[in-house]
Amino acid sequence: MLERASKRKNIAREARMEWTETRVDQLKQLWGDGLTASQIAEKLGGVSRNAVIGKAHRLGLSSRPSPIKRKMIPLAAVSERMCQWPIGDPGDPEFHFCGKPALHGRPYCEDHCTAAYRRKSENSAHAAANR
Repeated sequence: MLERASKRKNIAREARMEWTETRVDQLKQLWGDGLTASQIAEKLGGVSRNAVIGKAHRLGLSSRPSPIKRKMIPLAAVSERMCQWPIGDPGDPEFHFCGKPALHGRPYCEDHCTAAYRRKSENSAHAAANR
């Protein structure tokens, strides 16, 4: 029984990938090239996406924006039927508006209407709670 446990430990040890200097350099290069953690893991081989993310974090590599691209709607392109909820600082070049379909008779989409407006009953309850 002890022999079997020892073999399992050896197999687990062999299955573990070690971060050699060469592999760390490859990780840094691929990370800098903008590859995703999954793509890097595939290129390195024998390492998971999470291992790549963890190592990049421990190395202090810069975080990157989400690969999900948000469509930025400039002010000039916002129409009456689009959500006009501002996103970001108006002085920032990245400033834009939500742009999702607006609710009929409202300037915002459903999510932003929920954030912007309260029902009278909610206001009464809120005022009573703060007395």
